[in-house]
Amino acid sequence: MTAFNDTILKAFRGEETDYTPVWYMRQAGRSQKEYRELKKKYSLFEITHQPELCAYVTKLPVDMYNVDAAVLYKDIMSPLPAIGVDVEIQSGIGPVIENPIKSLKDVEKLGTIDPESDVPYVLETIRILTKEQLQVPLIGFSGAPFTIASYMIEGGPSKNYHRTKALMYSDPKAWFALMDKLADMTITYVNAQIQAGAQAIQIFDSWVGALNVADYRTYIKPIMQHIFTELSKNNVPLILFGVGASHLVKEWNDLPVDVLGLDWRLSIREARSLDVTKALQGNLDPAFLLSDWATVEKKVKEIIDEGKQYPSHIFNLGHGVTPEINPDRLKKLTEFIHTYSKQA
Repeated sequence: MTAFNDTILKAFRGEETDYTPVWYMRQAGRSQKEYRELKKKYSLFEITHQPELCAYVTKLPVDMYNVDAAVLYKDIMSPLPAIGVDVEIQSGIGPVIENPIKSLKDVEKLGTIDPESDVPYVLETIRILTKEQLQVPLIGFSGAPFTIASYMIEGGPSKNYHRTKALMYSDPKAWFALMDKLADMTITYVNAQIQAGAQAIQIFDSWVGALNVADYRTYIKPIMQHIFTELSKNNVPLILFGVGASHLVKEWNDLPVDVLGLDWRLSIREARSLDVTKALQGNLDPAFLLSDWATVEKKVKEIIDEGKQYPSHIFNLGHGVTPEINPDRLKKLTEFIHTYSKQA
């Protein structure tokens, strides 16, 4: 049997590695033809409720692309039904919530999650992968309270988060009650993933870049401090990622996390110039993968070269794999990252 490849765990912890390890957000699903065939029969939630099938989807990109980690196939909405949120993933739209949060009374109606009874299929998928199938680490994940709350308040995806911010500004009691509920859910849910076998965790605060620094410090940072303090007791690498949040990386650097995920708006060199000391993950704009290979190669070399100047760097995209990206391009990209970073 192939030896277990723990290169990415070393990089997450800031240790030196022989090459730059790589995984891709949304590497499971999206552009793979095998996955598209499955989606003709099953919805996302139906796949995640079948552990053997979900494990197959999770492992597929590891086999296809030779990446250094698997990321659990599921959605950040997965734990919400357990606390009483009526959520549906609608094709072409995303998560749609029928009972949006409007007041403290709505927050008080929310329940708590018991992962073993509420999401046993998630935990069983993790056990199948880590005990039987994978020779690379499995990354589990959860949405962060602001990002989850934005869907719960807006009722679905938003471009401006006006309702979310309005509740935050006008009813701080309801806001912090909601943050506490979601923080408790996140901690319980992630702890269960780790106990089931997940070897690293990424917290997606995908939309928190909508806030300015002052509001982040007031309304979000204390909650994230609490979440990461609790999760860090597991001694498992913790990653924080958001989109359009370059102005918040100095705030993130203060949190007890191991890795900061950058999108393409802030280079590794620029992040280091801000005295960011954590391991960095990222940050190729996925749009590059739709251009010619010479253009891709030039940009990838630039990112690897910057990452090599400072320990430690994990290659990733600045956001998730898009459906238009050819899987062969991701396989070629992975091979190039491994080969070039060994020589650089």
